[in-house]
Amino acid sequence: MGLLYAVLVGLGVYGVFHGVRMYRADARLPGDLALALEVGATRTTAVGSGIDRLGMRWAPSVLRMMGPKRVDALRRRLDMAGNPGGMTVDRFAARRAVYGALGALAALAMLARGQTVVALVALAYGLVWPDVIIRASIRRRKTDIERTLPDFLDVLAVVVSAGLGFRQALERVASKYSGPWADELSVTLRQMDMGVSRRDAFEQLRKRNASEQVSMFVTALQQGEELGAPIVDTLIQIANDMRRADAQSARRSAAQAVPKSTLVVTMVMLPATMILIVLSFYYGSGVDFASILSG
Repeated sequence: MGLLYAVLVGLGVYGVFHGVRMYRADARLPGDLALALEVGATRTTAVGSGIDRLGMRWAPSVLRMMGPKRVDALRRRLDMAGNPGGMTVDRFAARRAVYGALGALAALAMLARGQTVVALVALAYGLVWPDVIIRASIRRRKTDIERTLPDFLDVLAVVVSAGLGFRQALERVASKYSGPWADELSVTLRQMDMGVSRRDAFEQLRKRNASEQVSMFVTALQQGEELGAPIVDTLIQIANDMRRADAQSARRSAAQAVPKSTLVVTMVMLPATMILIVLSFYYGSGVDFASILSG
């Protein structure tokens, strides 16, 4: 046992010195990771930046183990998550390497103490924590966009009906908003400035988002452009359809919540209430049940 602890301590000391040496080394960073560390430094914490620099040497190895298909899927998920904290593909690989190594060391330490369950939890935490962050960011971003989109379309319809072209109206309204949807529109407008057609730019907007409402907006916009329908009527119709879909989704969520709340009441609150009533009768009756039982 003492030898195992000595080995673990030695590995930890070596890892610290090796990490410091890499941090101080003049190493060439991958493109995405260099951009994240320079431009995205204000979007992450000092601890996150240190973890990225510590794991940068192993980022290419992690990406090779993932394979091209999983890397492409990761890139799409990062787009849907809005690159939380300046996250890029290389940055994700660096964090997975560091968290995986820390989780493995913690698992070895727990195994040495005979805590197998805790060791498995530590190892799983180290392996899946970066994915958990991305999944949570995707859900949060989707909710924010779907909450903003109907009101945005109403304002856009008013501005277009005032006489501005669709492109100018889109740019002016987008500048008044903040959040994920404004970021997506900024990317779309930048792509159009670089020569991408409006159809292709909005198609890429659809691919970057997992929201059905965004897909509905892009589809209706493209169909209205093909059929020559008035853009104002199209925008108003899309906003009304989105609000109708939100209301249906809220009703479904409420219907699903009823059985869950009933189960909680039946399994927790009802037994607790019965116990409270019985104890109240017991203490309020003043009967000495001990003497009755002994007699």
